[in-house]
Amino acid sequence: MIYTVTFNPAIDYVVRMESLTEGGVNRTDSEEIFFGGKGINVSKVLSELGVPSKALGFTAGFTGEAIEKGVAAMGVNADFVRLKSGNSRINVKLKTAAETEINGQGPDIDQESLDTLLTKLDGLEAGDTLILAGSIPKSLPENIYEEILRRIGGRGIRTVVDASKKLLLNVLTYSPYLIKPNDQELGELFGVKLSGVEEVAEYARKLQRMGAKNVLVSMAGDGAVLLTEEGEVLRCGVYEGKVCNSVGAGDSMLAGFVAGLEKGDFEYALRLGTACGGATAFSSGLATRDEIDALLERGTVKVSKE
Repeated sequence: MIYTVTFNPAIDYVVRMESLTEGGVNRTDSEEIFFGGKGINVSKVLSELGVPSKALGFTAGFTGEAIEKGVAAMGVNADFVRLKSGNSRINVKLKTAAETEINGQGPDIDQESLDTLLTKLDGLEAGDTLILAGSIPKSLPENIYEEILRRIGGRGIRTVVDASKKLLLNVLTYSPYLIKPNDQELGELFGVKLSGVEEVAEYARKLQRMGAKNVLVSMAGDGAVLLTEEGEVLRCGVYEGKVCNSVGAGDSMLAGFVAGLEKGDFEYALRLGTACGGATAFSSGLATRDEIDALLERGTVKVSKE
C-alpha cells in the first residue's frame, strides 16, 4: 500500500481575471475550488492511475469537513486526524497575466493529534511506500520528517520525500528511497545555479553520497533527470502543450513515477511520471486518466541514458 502524508491540507480557491487592480474592486472572470495539498494531490493522481493509496494528515473546522468530503468525492481513500480547534486553510490563487498565491497558515496541531498520526504510521508494513511531501506547519517540530523516517526505519518501508532546503537535507541521513527536488531547489541546496543535464546529475550525486538512494530532478521545460541507486543517469524530455496550470504538476509527476515503479522499471516510471506532470500542466486541475493516456499514446517522449 502507498501512504501519503499532508500535514496542512487546503482548499484552493482559484480566481481567474484579466487584470488585478490593487486597492480597488476586482471582479472575477471565473472561479474554481480544489481540495488538496501535496500528498493529497499525489493520492488523487494515483487513484486516476488505478493505484490504491491512503491519504493521511490533519483537518480542522468547517473547512476541514469540506476537504474531507471533497477528497472522498475525488475517489481518494483518506484517514485524516480531526483537530479539536481551528480551521483547515484556504489558499487563494490569482490567475491574471501572472500567477499570485496567498496561502493560509492552517490550524495548530497539538501533540495528542500528532501522536495519533504517528500511531497510524506505526501500522505500515514491509513493502509499503510512505510519501512525505510539502512544508511543515509552524506548530509541528522542524524535525518531524526526520522523526518519522527514524521511527519507521529498518522495517522494509520504502520512503519518498518531496521537500526543499534544510527539510530535505536533514532526512538524507535516513537513506530515503527517493527524493524529488526540482533543478532550482537542487541548486539552492548548494548555492549554485545549475545549467544542463551534466550539472544536474553532478549535484544529484552529491545528494546520493549524502544518503539518498534515488534522486529524481524535474527541470520544467527541459524534462527530468533520474539518478538511480545503481549510478545510472536517465533523462526524459517533455510533451508539447500549452501550460495553463503549474499547481500540482510536480505532485502529479511524483505520483506517476511511484505508480510506474509499482508496475514496471525506472524507464517506464519516468515516462509515466512525465505524462502525469504534463497532463496536469496542460489542464485546469489535476491530471485525469484520459489526459494521461492521451499523452502516453503520442509516444513522442523518450528516455535516454546519459
